[in-house]
Amino acid sequence: MKKNGLTLVLFLLLGLVAASIVSGLLEPVDAAAFFLRTTSVSWDPAADLNFIKYNISIQIKLNILSLMGLAAAVWLYRKL
Repeated sequence: MKKNGLTLVLFLLLGLVAASIVSGLLEPVDAAAFFLRTTSVSWDPAADLNFIKYNISIQIKLNILSLMGLAAAVWLYRKL
C-alpha cells in the first residue's frame, strides 16, 4: 500500500471511530470512568464578505481512549 497524506488521514479517522465505539461499549463500566472523561475542542470560523457568507462549526471530543486510538492508527500507518 502506498503511503501518502490521504492514507494517514484515513487511518486517523478510523482510529477515532474505533475508539469512540470502544468508549460507547465501556460506558456502563464504572472502573473505566477515567478513560471516558471527555474534553471538547471547538472551532467556529465565520465571515461575511458581501458576496459570500460562511459559518463553519467543528467540534472534537477527546478522551484518553481516543488518544490511544490515534496512537494505534499512527503505529499501524508506520508499519505499512
